[in-house]
Amino acid sequence: MSAPGPVKIRGMDSSSTTRRQATRQKLYEAAVTLIAEKGFSATTVDEIAERAGVAKGTVYYNFKSKTELFEELLRHGVGLLTQSLRSAAAETDARGGSRVEALDAMIRAGLVFIDRYPAFTQLYVAELWRTNRAWQSTLLVVRQEAVAVVEGVLRDGVAGGELSEEIDIQLTAAALVGMVLVAALDWQAFQPERTIDDVHSALSLLLRGRVSGH
Repeated sequence: MSAPGPVKIRGMDSSSTTRRQATRQKLYEAAVTLIAEKGFSATTVDEIAERAGVAKGTVYYNFKSKTELFEELLRHGVGLLTQSLRSAAAETDARGGSRVEALDAMIRAGLVFIDRYPAFTQLYVAELWRTNRAWQSTLLVVRQEAVAVVEGVLRDGVAGGELSEEIDIQLTAAALVGMVLVAALDWQAFQPERTIDDVHSALSLLLRGRVSGH
């Protein structure tokens, strides 16, 4: 997964920060691949280090434990998804598009993200249904951050008279995000011959029929 731009950390110069981010990126990619293949419990820190091409000590230098690594992986991945949704909405607004067009652009952005990071998406969806994980509270927080972006667009649409006041904003936002996640995973697993444009077109029709009422 693509890492965010360099962030200044007190006591570290920009080159050190960039190197650390690059290392963490390698660890994220190694962890998500291995956990998707073997499951969290069966994946060891040694295997993550080997897959990332770093020493085992490097893993513990960046993360206290395998659990913390996975928790930060979830934060990182869902953070990228949230930013993709936010950017799609902002770009639509900048060109004067409607709220339904913004939602449609967010569906497209979600499909692009999932197409780029299928292993992460599979892990994320699987973890949503588990309740005995140490990172459950973190997962709920980052999930809500993504859904809140959609809620904001829906709320603006209702306030502006573009969308029906009868819409349950929270449930509709969750349903739209869930629709994209499940439809995209189904597409990749069972209908890989379909293009992203084809899948987007189908979900776009569903969106306009269910949300806009036109």
